[in-house]
Amino acid sequence: MPDVSPAAPRGHAPSRPRSCDVVVVGAGPSGASCAYWLAEAGLDVVVLEKKHFPREKTCGDGVTPRAVRQLEAMGLADEIASHHRFIGLRAIAFGRELDLEWPRHDDFPDAGYVITRAELDALVAGRAEKAGAELRQGTEAIAVVGERPGPARGVVVQDHDRDLIEEIHAKVVVVADGANSRIGRALGAARDRDVPLGMAIRSYHSSPRADEPFIESHLDIRDREGNAVPGYGWIFPLGDGRVNVGLGILASDDRLKGINTTKLLETFIDFAPSSWCLSAESALCAPTGGRLPMGFAVGPRVGPDYLLIGDAGGSINPFNGEGIAYGYETGRLAAEVITGALAAGDLGVLASYEERLEARYGRYYRVAAAFMALMMRPALLRRFISWGMHSKTFMASVLRIMSNMLREGTVAAPELAYRVAARLLDRGGTARLPANGSTLPR
Repeated sequence: MPDVSPAAPRGHAPSRPRSCDVVVVGAGPSGASCAYWLAEAGLDVVVLEKKHFPREKTCGDGVTPRAVRQLEAMGLADEIASHHRFIGLRAIAFGRELDLEWPRHDDFPDAGYVITRAELDALVAGRAEKAGAELRQGTEAIAVVGERPGPARGVVVQDHDRDLIEEIHAKVVVVADGANSRIGRALGAARDRDVPLGMAIRSYHSSPRADEPFIESHLDIRDREGNAVPGYGWIFPLGDGRVNVGLGILASDDRLKGINTTKLLETFIDFAPSSWCLSAESALCAPTGGRLPMGFAVGPRVGPDYLLIGDAGGSINPFNGEGIAYGYETGRLAAEVITGALAAGDLGVLASYEERLEARYGRYYRVAAAFMALMMRPALLRRFISWGMHSKTFMASVLRIMSNMLREGTVAAPELAYRVAARLLDRGGTARLPANGSTLPR
């Protein structure tokens, strides 16, 4: 497949390219996590961030217990504890409210935090730098070094601050440049268009309820005409007088052009509980949005000398649109695989990344894909939610499944329901994560 990355702009190039063990393209959750764990293992790592920290990202800013666990493992427990702590989710639909505390789990904490991505990403990237990674801000990867098809061999970068074009040669390239991955596309990765795409939009508002102990999820959202929309709205308190207000929706490719997320957000704000005091006047910024590839619908994720992680590999949880935790997790997993491959002197070991993704997420994401199919049928979804909102026990079970906090070996209702669904799907013959995963022979 020909290289689809644009030609590099002209500029002065240093005489000697930088060489390293691993170059990580992108310093968001997945890239910074991967860089941290690689540096901790003693590898020579360069991590690239095309902007400068702090920088904004479209996100709900909710850091769930699953993500908190990864941040704590990176030694950031004290730093995140200074931010707004929340103890659970408030579900709202059809005139009913349920306060659901986070499910108890031996491996995860019992609370999360609301932290803006501007702060959070800078924190984790800085942690990777302290561990020994070379962090280059204002530096964008614009092409791969190698000829396509074939190994990446490194990346061509544009240093925007110095107006400089150079090459960084690496034994392994980690692609972590987000949902619209430029380098991923250059390496032949593409989204499976049979899988619905997530779309998100958010803005910040001032609110008198900014210190609420629950994040709020609205499960019955509609457009101006009253039509049900597949998705949910959120209001996440930041604890400093601000709330993050947004929408996450699902759409098939043929419906994307007909969706105006800005108008949907305006409608959601108009019909949000009046106690939040949300309006056009309370807005602190213009809304921003983006597309979210979910359920590992992007691939191949493995090549001869490269891996795709985080949003670049479509790792977002289809159940709830959570990407931060899975960015940290896939980044750490990739670092473990790369460390093993370089220690063995065998890049063929990189193929095990896809196998480990399958082992950790395969069944869960197939169940989540079935849930996406339900979401795309609003009438059926409304009946499910309307019935479920009459039982706090039932919705607590749903939260445990959707937050991926299931307990191994437990025979409680959430775990049993999940296992039944997984076994039914297994019998249907779906054996692997989508998008084939790897360009390497098995």
